Amino acid sequence: MKLNVSIVLYHAPVAELNYVLSVLLQVKDLHRLYLIDNSEGPLQLPMTDERVRYIFSGTNLGFGTGHNVAIRESIRENVPFHLVMNSDITFTAANVTEMLDYMESHEDVACMMPKVQFPTGKPQRLCKLLPTPMDLIGRRFLPEQLIRKRNARYELADISDNHIMNVPALSGCFLLCRTAALDEAGLFDERFFLYCEDLDLTRRMHRLGKTLFYPNVTIRHDFRRGSYTNPHLMWTHMRSACLYFNKYGWFHDNEREQVNEEFRVENLKFRV
Repeated sequence: MKLNVSIVLYHAPVAELNYVLSVLLQVKDLHRLYLIDNSEGPLQLPMTDERVRYIFSGTNLGFGTGHNVAIRESIRENVPFHLVMNSDITFTAANVTEMLDYMESHEDVACMMPKVQFPTGKPQRLCKLLPTPMDLIGRRFLPEQLIRKRNARYELADISDNHIMNVPALSGCFLLCRTAALDEAGLFDERFFLYCEDLDLTRRMHRLGKTLFYPNVTIRHDFRRGSYTNPHLMWTHMRSACLYFNKYGWFHDNEREQVNEEFRVENLKFRV
């Protein structure tokens, strides 16, 4: 069983990256670790382990395009599993191994992500339904009290997060994928520079197999939410949302309605 990992960097703190490297290099099934650096200048890291491949792009390729550089290598080398992850994650090598073991023994799983918490231990709502325009755009500009109920439904806040479930939209912060499913789904859509690329990819992978939330593993994610404080990132986020709805439909999206309804029916017994 072989695993490749890719991390796209943009001015990542060296201490943060050193920690992630120290954990990943303990994963017994690690074949290659790709660091795709989109920063203006190359990092000065003493990387002596032959499994680490540092790729300085010389330009900001974006999140999905950067990961695709590494995913194509996984496809070319026929490495069966590929982990897409951020550098701001706290986890263990055993977390990765447990997810790998589960995916290897469940061939119907296309990709999966663990339970994710803030550094405080508060849960992050990163498993979602397929969004409507109100879910992605409206909630950014409308008063919270007007969209509280709708937002809770979209983020599955009314569903217990203590059971494995087949969720149509997963986060790319720590996403373990079957490489064959990535190849068949078509990798990340490189028109998305940042934001919504993971939503788009897991939606396409959901057509091929299960896209699982796996709560038996818990990790922590710094989750800086830059688009909530940086106007440029907010504009980038809204542009990606528009690209997503142009691709799948703004108000008429039959697949969205069907997939979301199937999920709700399947998980009614887990409502809280």
